[in-house]
Amino acid sequence: IMVTLVVLLTTMVVMVTYVCIFPHILYQTDYIWSGVHLIFSHWLLMNIVFNYVMAAFTDPGHPPENVSEVVSICKKCIAPKPPRTHHCSICGKCVLKMDHHCPWLNNCVGYYNHRYFLQFVFYMWFGTLYSTFAGYDVFKQHFFGNQDLIVPAFFFPVNMAYQMWYSSKENDSDATSIASESLSDTDDEIKATLEDQFFHNAVIFEFVLCAGVSVALGLLFSWHARLISMGQTSIEMHINNKERARLKKKNKIFKNPYDFGFVKNWKLFLGLRNGRSFLRHILLPSRHDPGGDGITWETATFTLDRSYLVDIL
Repeated sequence: IMVTLVVLLTTMVVMVTYVCIFPHILYQTDYIWSGVHLIFSHWLLMNIVFNYVMAAFTDPGHPPENVSEVVSICKKCIAPKPPRTHHCSICGKCVLKMDHHCPWLNNCVGYYNHRYFLQFVFYMWFGTLYSTFAGYDVFKQHFFGNQDLIVPAFFFPVNMAYQMWYSSKENDSDATSIASESLSDTDDEIKATLEDQFFHNAVIFEFVLCAGVSVALGLLFSWHARLISMGQTSIEMHINNKERARLKKKNKIFKNPYDFGFVKNWKLFLGLRNGRSFLRHILLPSRHDPGGDGITWETATFTLDRSYLVDIL
């Protein structure tokens, strides 16, 4: 259901952009800027679709039967568990370097599809942000008409609240009718036909949806980017926090064994090794693997409390 919802909403936004937003851009700008918009938007769409499909259909990775690197036994699978491997109660399997189970993908996010997941989140965030700003002028015209706004149209709930409060002071009309009264004569003309009514609703739908999603995805991407910068997954973050608190009571400093510093952490995560470049393998669709097996892990060089390994591994 969640996957269907993602596909449906994305398709609707793309269709509204083609039918309602692009014609406005072509009319308002010259050929050069129109070309830039077309190329940039299709580059975003290409990366969104590619990374979503890969994240949803790529196996995150599972421990093989004969594992050379074993640190514990999974109590649910009753099988050897390599480092950074965790059991997913939804999939019923152990997942290599498991981050979380994503309902929007109907798949676990693990070693082999973690990069696809993060790139999808980033490009979808960038795409919704682009759609929000590209459709700003059209939304402002259709939602508020020629009325004066106390804040930019992007903060439409604030403007609506102000209009409702101000109108209630001027007359005794019912507050629930204010939203429809906020439309100007120009808006009434726009809604004269069924086709114009669809155009009007589609523009408002796309702006509100993209504005809301861009905020949510921006926060989600920031969260995961912070974890990657620290060389840990969502699950490992909770384990590391517990270990950090335990060692603090003993006046010891916790060190994450998989934290190699900001730059190397990102290079390892993005698989930028063996001559791979950011331009070719990140800014453009690429199926390159992370560059390992998800079983054997390099660790940073520092003294480590061995009792920690039992918890995190």
